Amino acid sequence: MGTPHDSYPTGTEQSRTPAVRITVRTADRMRELGRRLSSLLAPGDLVLLSGDLGAGKTTLTRGLGEGLGVRGAVTSPTFVIARVHPSLTGGPALVHVDAYRLGGSLDEMEDLDLDVSLPESVVVVEWGEGKVEELSEARLQVVIGRETGGDPGTLPGPEGVREVTVTGIGPRWAGEDLSVLAS
Repeated sequence: MGTPHDSYPTGTEQSRTPAVRITVRTADRMRELGRRLSSLLAPGDLVLLSGDLGAGKTTLTRGLGEGLGVRGAVTSPTFVIARVHPSLTGGPALVHVDAYRLGGSLDEMEDLDLDVSLPESVVVVEWGEGKVEELSEARLQVVIGRETGGDPGTLPGPEGVREVTVTGIGPRWAGEDLSVLAS
């Protein structure tokens, strides 16, 4: 049985939608962005999250889980590597992966069997750059940056301003209007 993405036109893996930049000022707004993002996702979608420690990757994923209507509290899977959150609404499950502790070898990623989960789930991978791109010819790249300036030796607290950049890569995202995320 094919995935919903089997019918998308083929294209080069490097095709990209125009990046959308969103300024996020609070953790609640980051969760809300995750809820908005969930409305664009479908079974088979791969989402790569990148950003410094504490940038808000798990908070964004928590909002995704709320928007997808999945079971269980979405928390950082740092020590268990991956958590599966089944849908409570008949939609796709959320597979939340934290690749931070993985060394980046393809064998480690293959042991997680993400390729098996991907067709019927939304797979979100924190710290996945250079590790999971081969799972799909298309992905949504979400980069979360935060200010590290201010007084020397201090970082902004968890409520600090974040700049989120979302880019669709590959045929799945061709023609998708990501600007709806900025509203």
